[in-house]
Amino acid sequence: MDQTESLSISNPIQSAPVFNGDNYPVWAARMQAYLEGMDLWEAVEEDYEIPPLTANPTVAQIRNHKERTTKKAKAKSSIFNAVSPTILIKIMKLTSAKEMWDFLKKEYEGDERVRSMKVLNLLRDFERQQMKGDETIKDYADRFINIINNVRILGTDVKDDKIVQKILVSVPEKFEATIATLENTKELSALKLTEVLSALQA
Repeated sequence: MDQTESLSISNPIQSAPVFNGDNYPVWAARMQAYLEGMDLWEAVEEDYEIPPLTANPTVAQIRNHKERTTKKAKAKSSIFNAVSPTILIKIMKLTSAKEMWDFLKKEYEGDERVRSMKVLNLLRDFERQQMKGDETIKDYADRFINIINNVRILGTDVKDDKIVQKILVSVPEKFEATIATLENTKELSALKLTEVLSALQA
């Protein structure tokens, strides 16, 4: 392995998650982590001012000025590269990474009323879930755990015991013996999601 190959393995190129208008909270969390990993989040979060250099700057002042200027430019470029062309058109005239970030948050996260309605609709969907005859326990669990994860992303906490209860009351009759064994072994509130799924899958 030559030196170039070694460097490419030890320093893999990270790519920013691309936002196309869907699942903003997930994208925002991943994008913030990406920017933090690239040491660019400060330029987005604070949008700090860069004072002009003095008449006779020191080498350290020149280096610091260039570094902070470059970080702001890279942060802006990173957000440009992390959105679809349709969304890029909406933010391309904004002057800083922070302005872009704040615009996207306001545009796609929605206000509290909108989030509350989304949570309510997701919880209704969760309550309506029933296991299909040809569906495996894993596929069924994945389906409604995904709904709960979307609820959690919107800021509403849902305990695992609610998911456990949902499984126990919505699976077909063929699982009744397994459920009875679980209930006789532990209190319902003490049952863990992983052990319930493992028992039903077995």
